[in-house]
Amino acid sequence: METIKLREDYIKLGQALKAAGLVESGVDAKYAIEDGLVKVNGQVATQRGKKLVDGDEVVFEGQTIKIVK
Repeated sequence: METIKLREDYIKLGQALKAAGLVESGVDAKYAIEDGLVKVNGQVATQRGKKLVDGDEVVFEGQTIKIVK
């Protein structure tokens, strides 16, 4: 499980996928999200700009990202 520590109050979903190294670019993140391949807290997420906050979990291609403050 990858952990991303927040520097501010939130991180956007596309940025989190890039920061965790699960996608190479913002464009890759956009397509993965639009294709319904990313889940946030168990729900399919379709907004690249979705704000992730402390405690959120993102799952993509079997990898989990935990967002912590």
